[in-house]
Amino acid sequence: MASASPADLVREIVAQGGLRDPAWRAAFAQVPRAAFVPFFYVPGPGGRMDRLWRDDPDPDRRARWRDGVYSDQPLATRVRDGRLLSSSSQPSLMATMLEHLQVADGMNVLEIGTGPGYNAALLSHRLGDRQVTTVDLDPDITDAARGHLAEAGYRPRVVTGDGAQGCRAYAPYDRIIATCAVARVPDAWPAQCAPGALILTPLATGLLGLRVAADGSAAGAFHSTPAYFVPLRGTAAARSDSGADGLPRGVPPRALDDDRFLFLLALTDGHLAPAEAYALWGRTGHPERERYGVTVREGRQWAWLDDPEGPHTWPLGGPDDE
Repeated sequence: MASASPADLVREIVAQGGLRDPAWRAAFAQVPRAAFVPFFYVPGPGGRMDRLWRDDPDPDRRARWRDGVYSDQPLATRVRDGRLLSSSSQPSLMATMLEHLQVADGMNVLEIGTGPGYNAALLSHRLGDRQVTTVDLDPDITDAARGHLAEAGYRPRVVTGDGAQGCRAYAPYDRIIATCAVARVPDAWPAQCAPGALILTPLATGLLGLRVAADGSAAGAFHSTPAYFVPLRGTAAARSDSGADGLPRGVPPRALDDDRFLFLLALTDGHLAPAEAYALWGRTGHPERERYGVTVREGRQWAWLDDPEGPHTWPLGGPDDE
């Protein structure tokens, strides 16, 4: 059922098993999502995108806007030529990611992908404005986010720049969280981290947590949570080896209904042919996301199954990125 207030949204997320941390529960209850999503887009007649906004003169449309804002769903906030550029992520997924981030008072956090600013506000509520930096490539997005944040009473550092380059000016960071998907971990992120820092990023439809060592290397496994995000602009999209029908060659159609196989296919990203990935998936017992991980070390990045130095490893990112 659609929610109409922050309290209703919190109850919905808690009912799903989220927001176990009282500090994050308080943040979601007190930061008004409505301030960050004054309008959003929904599919309309004829394939067009229909805008719902808080100042619509039609009370029914205003009610639809508010119900959408306080429901547990992602919202398209910026669309150009039919392409989604920015969104407000599903709140329950945001809550899961923030709890996985394992923040503590005094930590310095970098967010990659500002969006409407809601996530930055939640971080600022938990840690304080001075501890939060958020970066986005599009000045229209960062300008709007600054306004939304100020309206809600938050003033973290909002930087217009290439998120793949991090933000060296305010490094080192204890935590980096990305709200956009990457095909490989940008080199700048671990380089701008303090020893022991945690990087949390969507990758290959999964949520990857990397612990950064004193030598600048980083390693970690995926969480069980699926994560589908708009790609970080300027990075390569995943490739596929498809036949004329658009389906991966050598893969039974039933495998394409299994999220576990689709995750492996995205993670191998052209380094294994779909038929090879399917054979590996079968031999290793249809592994869940948590059995996979990534290591970043000495200019190399590789994904692995079960063991970073084991037999099932492949370079991270598509072949064209090597």
